[in-house]
Order: sequence, then C-alpha cells, then structure tokens
Amino acid sequence: MTVTIDAERLLSRLNVLGNIGREEGRLTRLAASDADKAGRDQLVDWFEEAGLEVRIDRIGNVFGIWNVPGDTSPLMMGSHIDTVINAGILDGCYGVLSALSVIEAMRSADVEPDRSVIVGAFTNEEGVRYAPDMMGSLVYAGGMDTDAALAVTGHDDTVLGEELARIGYAGDMEPGSIVPSAFIEAHIEQGPVLEAENKLMGAVANLQGISWQKVTIRGEANHAGTTPTYLRKDAGLAAARVITYLRQLVEGSDSVATVGTIRFEPNAINVIPDFAEFTIDLRDPDEATLKAREAALADYLAELETQDGVRIETEPLARFEPVVFDPEIVGLIEDCAAARQLSCRKMTSGAGHDAQMMARICPTAMIFVPSRKGISHNPLEHTDDASLVAGAQVLLDTAVRIVVR
Repeated sequence: MTVTIDAERLLSRLNVLGNIGREEGRLTRLAASDADKAGRDQLVDWFEEAGLEVRIDRIGNVFGIWNVPGDTSPLMMGSHIDTVINAGILDGCYGVLSALSVIEAMRSADVEPDRSVIVGAFTNEEGVRYAPDMMGSLVYAGGMDTDAALAVTGHDDTVLGEELARIGYAGDMEPGSIVPSAFIEAHIEQGPVLEAENKLMGAVANLQGISWQKVTIRGEANHAGTTPTYLRKDAGLAAARVITYLRQLVEGSDSVATVGTIRFEPNAINVIPDFAEFTIDLRDPDEATLKAREAALADYLAELETQDGVRIETEPLARFEPVVFDPEIVGLIEDCAAARQLSCRKMTSGAGHDAQMMARICPTAMIFVPSRKGISHNPLEHTDDASLVAGAQVLLDTAVRIVVR
C-alpha cells in the first residue's frame, strides 16, 4: 500500500503556525497565553477540516480523533505547540502537524485502520510560563494530579487553570481517559548528531535521565583588596570549583553536566562574594550511572565545605529516570526508513519530550530529523524541507503498519 504525505500542506502549515504569536519578528507562544489560544484555535480548525472529532481534557490537552467504532486501543501521535521565548517554528509543532498529515494521508488514500488514530497537542511542554515542563503529558500519564497542575502559579503570577478557562481550553475530559496502544512523536533532533554523521533519520531508542538541583553556597563578604587569599571564605570561588569539578566528572562519558544559571551577592567588583546560587543539570541515559554521578557530586560538595570554609545547601528541582522506548516500534521505524532508502541512526534523546511521559502508560518511540548545527530554542532553528517531509513520511509508514493488519 502506497500512501504519501502532502508535503506542500505540511510545510505551509508549519509556516502559518510559526507566525502565530510573532511580534516584532520574535515568535513567543507561551502556554495558556493569548498567542497560545490563537495557535490552538488554528489547530482545532485544521482538525475539523480533516473531519476529526476534537476533544479537550481538563489540563488543556487538545486531541483530534479519527474514530474507528468499537476500538479501545488507538494509536496516538503528536507533541506540543507552545514555545519558548523568541523561538523557532519547528520544536513540537512539527510533531503535531506531521501527525495530522499522517491521518489526512491515510484518509485520502482510503486506508481502513483497525483502530482509531489520534493527534495529541499537549499543554505546557516547554515549562516557560508554568513549572514543571512536559506538564500536559505528565498529567495525562498520571504523574501529576490534575487539580495540582491547574493550581500552579506562573512566573507572571497567573494561575494555569484560570488562564486555560480564560482562553477557552479548560476541557471536561479527564486526562488519561483514553489510553493509547502506542504513542509516536516525530521531532527535530535539537542536537548536532544526525547532521554530523550525515544521517537523514533518527530512531530514538531511549531518553536520558535528568537530575536538576539548586546549590546555595554561603561564605563571608570582605574587602577584595585587604583580605589575604588564605583567609577568605569565598562563595564565588567555591562555585567555580563546583563547575570545574562537574566537567571533570562527566569528561569522556555519556553523561553531561551544565550550570545554566548563577548569581553572586553582594555582586560588587571589590567585595568577596558571601553568597552564590546556581543550578546543576545532570543527565545520563543509564539510571545507575546517573545515581553514581549524583552521589559523587554530593560527596564533593561535602568535602568542599571543609576545604573552603563555606556552607553548602542543595535543593532538588526535578528528577526523571531514563526512559527506554519500545524496541518493536523503534525497529519498525528503522525498517520504514530503510524501505525509503533513508539512512537511519538508532540514538538517545538528550532533551525531554512528551514521549517520555507517555512511555509510562503505553509502548512509545520517537522519530528524529536533523537540526542544522544542532540549534533549537532559537529563531535559527532549521531543518531542510526534504528532511521534514521524509520524517513525516516515515511516521506515516510506521503508523500504517501499526493500524492496518
């Protein structure tokens, strides 16, 4: 059976959605904002044009459903349409619109699936306005109470549940009430591996575990000119030691470590810092290794307190175990790529995605397409049109093999 993606329609929609929420050249479509409402409205219009039933759950996840009467084991595909600040147009949106293109292609070719097919667009994947990230899929998979999520206050002092109601996307369906038999998410890689290895497709076999924590170091403020080095309790120096240690900890391994935010007080050029606060992002695809890295860091911080005469406190911010995706679906993606003569690499995702939450409740996998220079969360985010279409085609081929017996 030959079924083909409508390339022109997919690419056109990506550009249309990519201009919703754009002001002064910057695309920003934060969860439950007015721009998010406009994006959701457009998506719902496309769902309805495709003849899909539109359902919205209590956390605001939006679903376009191609119903097969009597089916209780649907295939779900999708991602998210909320963005970071000053975003590119592909992150998340590509997965949602590819999934819609898959259903439209099957319906145009008179494919008769033996199960329902669903497109899902999950709320607040980015976590920019409300924490945690991947919230909609986390709630859907039972990892967070719906009412607790709706009560979350954003960085702008708004409440998520109130904002969803304000924009008209506080649905009545209970999250998780439709349990899919499988979930597949197509996504741009957001990293440099596929491009560097000249591969056209990624079959994502697993996803790194993530450990986030905040570290606070307290020392003693003093004069920068009159205090000898050996008498200092320098919180800034201690922070620098931690950052250097983290690089040494992960060098030459699959682990990665990042200090993405840092703050000193009193933050004056001629005063030794008595306070340093920074975040640590540790990741590894193996849970045992990630735990070992966390333990090694804790031991180092304890040693540093004694060595530098400072006090150190840590606060966990987020912790997700590594996810292993379904080998059968991953193999199916590889087979479909090979049938299209597309070079494919089995790989690990370094970023978090809605698929990692959905893997809690059903067999799940992801398809990656290359990102130019590995850039994402940035207006320079780019994937060649041919690669976008090829990824959607492999998603289509995989879906057909799942839903047509």
